[in-house]
Amino acid sequence: MKLFGYWRSSATYRVRIALELKGLQFSYQPVNLLKGEQRSPAFLKRNPQGLVPALETEEGSVLTQSIAIVEYLEERYPEVALLPADAAARAHARAIAATIACEAQPFMNLRMQTYLKEELDFDEAAMKSWLNRWSGGAMESVEALVSRYEGDFCVGDRPTIADAFLTPQMYGALRFGVDLSRTPKLKAIHERCSALDAFKRAHPENQPDAVKS
Repeated sequence: MKLFGYWRSSATYRVRIALELKGLQFSYQPVNLLKGEQRSPAFLKRNPQGLVPALETEEGSVLTQSIAIVEYLEERYPEVALLPADAAARAHARAIAATIACEAQPFMNLRMQTYLKEELDFDEAAMKSWLNRWSGGAMESVEALVSRYEGDFCVGDRPTIADAFLTPQMYGALRFGVDLSRTPKLKAIHERCSALDAFKRAHPENQPDAVKS
């Protein structure tokens, strides 16, 4: 398999975590979003949206959208499950992942940030207020969802798809200074995930295209 992505992309980060948790072998092809490589003709053939990640499967198919890719990995390689055994718990894990992907993360992506700054003249104070209102508010909803289950992770005592989506979002929230004072459970889960080898290998700073400060 070949994963096309960007080191600091939350969506790519999710897929890296899933691949690492499952112990799957894959190659990584960086796509530099800052240089606009996602809009190149070659990449647009893989993903007409011009977004990362894209995953080229062993059979040669090209998959897009992180939720769809992780679900594919779960179906194709079920040996290390990323969904709980119980049907209700599976739905709950998916709900957490979807809330993060659809309600929290979009406000942090490069396209949104660029539009707010260049088209609406948002300064740093306005950006921070915007992120705390929308992304921070969504994370408070995730805190409530996670509180419905006991255990060290989002849904029980082992990482699931929910944790694969939570960790990149927490990384982004910390990077952008989002107020996380009302999400103590999420912070604790993030710390536990960050201590696991699979999450360490998937971390943005450990990718070949990472920009070292």
